[in-house]
Amino acid sequence: MSQEQHDLNEEVSHEAEPWEQWESNLVKWSLIIGVGALIVFGALVNLFVLH
Repeated sequence: MSQEQHDLNEEVSHEAEPWEQWESNLVKWSLIIGVGALIVFGALVNLFVLH
């Protein structure tokens, strides 16, 4: 292994980076909107396609 590769390997941290608050909120709201869309579109398919 060259010295440059060795230096790069030492700089890489193996710990997970903590999330920012806005990133957590983005994931939370995306999941809520996704589940809501599944419910709404599932109801619409049930009403208009399956009946």
